[in-house]
Amino acid sequence: MPEHAPPVDCQGGLRLPHAPAIRLVKRGKKRYLDLLLMADEQEDMIDRYLDRGDMFVMEVANAPVAVCVVTDEGDGVFEVQNIAVAPSRQRHGHGSRMLQHVVDHYRGRARSLLAGTGDVPLTVRFYQSCGFVFDHRVPRGIADAYDHPVFEGDVQLIDKIYFRLDLS
Repeated sequence: MPEHAPPVDCQGGLRLPHAPAIRLVKRGKKRYLDLLLMADEQEDMIDRYLDRGDMFVMEVANAPVAVCVVTDEGDGVFEVQNIAVAPSRQRHGHGSRMLQHVVDHYRGRARSLLAGTGDVPLTVRFYQSCGFVFDHRVPRGIADAYDHPVFEGDVQLIDKIYFRLDLS
């Protein structure tokens, strides 16, 4: 083997020096608050799930570019509470890669994975492209949960919709 062979990931693929690495964060989760607030704009809402959730952080060149928080809702159901990608890194596959990492992490230990979100076409397409299917709608689930109106672009989010991915 050459002295300066490039690193290889666990599947035998070439790992580039600045390829995203995803790790589970156990302590100091609030230091990623700027990313978390991109997906959930009210800090006290984040506080409701952050400590009880598993937090995954994606880094490129040791800089955080994406986060995902997943909670155990019981009976084999886990829920993606927050998934966000830094604006400069959006539309480059980091969100899909993060979600696939989460799916792989929980496969075999969870029955299903839920994701609740606003009814926004881009977000709906994202979850569907990752294999999730519509599960149910909670009327006013966003409007009643937050202390202010929540907007995605110029659309006010009212209902919360849930997508499900079966893992068994």
